[in-house]
Formats: sequence, structure tokens, C-alpha cells
Amino acid sequence: MNRFSKLMVLALVAVLAFAGVFHTARAQEKKLTIFLGSVGDLVPDQEIVDRWGKEKGVTVEFVYAPQSATDVLAVIQQFLAAKSSDVDLIQFDTIWPGILAPNMLDLAPYVESMKVDTSAFYPRLYENNIVDGKVVGLPWFTDAGLLYYRTDLLEKYGYTAAPKTWDELAEMAKKIQDGERAETGNNDFYGFVFQANAYEGLTCDALEWQFSNGGGSIVEADKTISVNNDATIKALERAKSWIGSIAPEGVTTYQEEDARRVFQAGNAAFMRNWPYAYVLGQGGADGKTETAIKDKFNVAPLPAGDAGYGAAALGGWQIGVSAYTKEPDLAAELALYLTSSDVQKERALKLSNLPTIKALYTDSEIAEKIPFIAELVPVFENASPRPSTVTASKYNDVSVAYFTAVHDVLTGKTDAATAMEDLEAKLEDLLGSDFKIGAPPGM
Repeated sequence: MNRFSKLMVLALVAVLAFAGVFHTARAQEKKLTIFLGSVGDLVPDQEIVDRWGKEKGVTVEFVYAPQSATDVLAVIQQFLAAKSSDVDLIQFDTIWPGILAPNMLDLAPYVESMKVDTSAFYPRLYENNIVDGKVVGLPWFTDAGLLYYRTDLLEKYGYTAAPKTWDELAEMAKKIQDGERAETGNNDFYGFVFQANAYEGLTCDALEWQFSNGGGSIVEADKTISVNNDATIKALERAKSWIGSIAPEGVTTYQEEDARRVFQAGNAAFMRNWPYAYVLGQGGADGKTETAIKDKFNVAPLPAGDAGYGAAALGGWQIGVSAYTKEPDLAAELALYLTSSDVQKERALKLSNLPTIKALYTDSEIAEKIPFIAELVPVFENASPRPSTVTASKYNDVSVAYFTAVHDVLTGKTDAATAMEDLEAKLEDLLGSDFKIGAPPGM
């Protein structure tokens, strides 16, 4: 063997030895996987977990959820039912703690051992995650429905403020839509976009129309099935009148991102959506992405119905740990990190996700980035909760029945009165004898 060959062999041995060491190090490296939502800008979340992972010597990977919250729940239930250890942490909706509790790790011992000040959270949001004394998750960010509106177009057409009622919104939206189409020839410009696909998002939107019209909360806290009433029927008839008039026919297929893309492209005067859409409309986390509406829009509370008040569906997402994780201590530590004040502030600044920690609503940096944040406190504190507590484990079935009935009205498959009568009978059968038929409070 010549000298060159010997050097090649030695080099190969060295490479293999290094590869063996590298492989061993990789094998010993710990990994966590988070099942995470897929709506909005996902880059900042990866940066946040990468920082934590680098410090802890842990690789953190994401599994992205479907856009539809209804589909998200189905996926979560599938891998929890399989007792899969492939996912360690789970992002879940504020309405699901009772459904997921049996398969989630109790975070109470970790909260206590790490001396987390739970009083820093809004009590309502933290306590929502406690099921039979078990801390199922920690509140990561909260949500409430908002009205987005084009400030430049309102001024152009002689309006000085956002609409105060749904009827006023329809009138303003029609005037702006007709004017913009006539001036620009853009027949893809619409007055109003929202979420009207048959999924959980429609439950949120329709509940806002219904509640603000005096129609109650589908099922009341005292177990009254109240959805079949004149106020609800009128609210749904009003929403049906928007389809093909101030809203596109295709809005009945829209979810959050569909509505946001239309509005952000400059093709709508008004939009109903969650707070996350604000930073994206202003150019993303770094403010450098050009959008058609940058510095040309604002947000306001949702309009009032015939009851004289507005209503915003209460949303929000939690972080919990699967009971089947192989790394419960690390996963719990990451959950506590993600819901800490510093991380919530970073996500508010970069993603306009509303914090669940009270003190952050008076933070000067957040107030500069999200000028309307202080005004949102009464919005989400008085938001309309979906009837997940009173219907407990049957909530998902209730919601599916509700948004299916509403979607049938919006698409013209049936009229509102028939749909609500049929829905009432379906809910009575679904919920059983503990529930009764009746009117909502005040009717």
C-alpha cells in the first residue's frame, strides 16, 4: 500500500470515527414535538423554541395542524386515542379542556415546583383549563372576534367611524363596494368578508350575529336549549342577505386565512377576523412585507344587532402536554416557557397574539405595536363564550349541528326558521333529559 493509499485509509477511518461520535451525540440528543396551529406567521414560534432548545440541548419540531379548528380536534383525538408518544405538546382551543382532560398530563405539580405565579394570568382564562382539579393546559394567547375596516375607503366615501350596527355595516359596505367597482373595474372587490365555511369558525361568527341580536347562546348555562327563537332567525336571515350582495358567494367556503388574504390584497372594505391578522396586514413580524392595506386599516369592536350591543366570540389557545409523552418533565418545562411573560410579549409584538397575562396590556412596547390593545380588554372580558362548559363532552357534537344548520341557511338549502326548528329537535335528542327547551334570557 503506497503512502497516498495509507493517507486515504487513515482519512476514511477518521471520518467514520467522527461519524460514529456524531451519530452517538445525535442519538443522545433529546427531541420534543409540538402539535401547533397553522394560521398566521409561523416563523417567530420556530425562533422562540429554537432558542429554548439550544439552551437545553433539545431539538423542538412542529407538526402543523389543519386550518379548521374542527379538523384540529379530530386529529388531536386520533393520536391521543392511539396513546401516541409522537407528539409531546399540544396547542388546543379554549373550548376543549373538558374533552381532552383524560389524556393530558396534569401540569399542577410543575406549576407548583417551578413557582409559577398563576395570578398573573387572567383568572377566567387560567381556571378554564382546570378540570376536576387537574391543570390540563396553560393559557397561551386569547382571542375575540374583531371588525377590520379600511380607513382610507371610509374617508373616501364620507364615513368618519366604523359601523356601529350590522345594518349600518351592510349599508356602508354596499356603498364602498359599488363605488370601488365602478371606479376601478375590479368586480372582485367586496364590501365584507368573514368565516362562513361549515366548521368551528362559523359557530363563532354565527354566535356573534345571534347573541348581538338578543338570540342567546345556543344552549344557556341553566341547560336551556334556546337557539330556536325569532331573534336568532332574524340574525341568520340578515347574514344570508349578505351572500352575493356585499360578500362573495364563495364566502361560504371561507375560513380565517381565506378572508384575510382577500382583505390583505385590498379586495374588501370590511373583514371579521381574530387579532392575529393585524400584524400580518401591517407587513408581518418585521413590518417589511408589502401589503395592499399597510397603514390603511384599523380594527373596532364588532357591530351591534337589534339587542343594542355587540358580541365577540371568545377564543384563544392553550398549551398542554400529552399524557403519553416520553419526556414529561422537559415537555412541561417548555409549556411553562412558552406561556411565560417574556414569550407572550414577544409573540404579541411579532404576531399580534393577545397575551393571557394581565400586566402585558399596559406594556408600552406592545401598546406602540398594537395601538388598539388596551381597547380589547373589555371586548374579550365580555366576549360571548361558546356553550362548551354546559354541554361538556358533547360540545363538539352541538357545534357541528349548529354550524351545519347555519351553513344550510347561508347556502340557501333551507330557510332560517326551518333550520332552527330542526336544530332544536336535534339538540334536544343529543343532550338528553337534563336539558329543556326554552327562550334565552331577556326574551
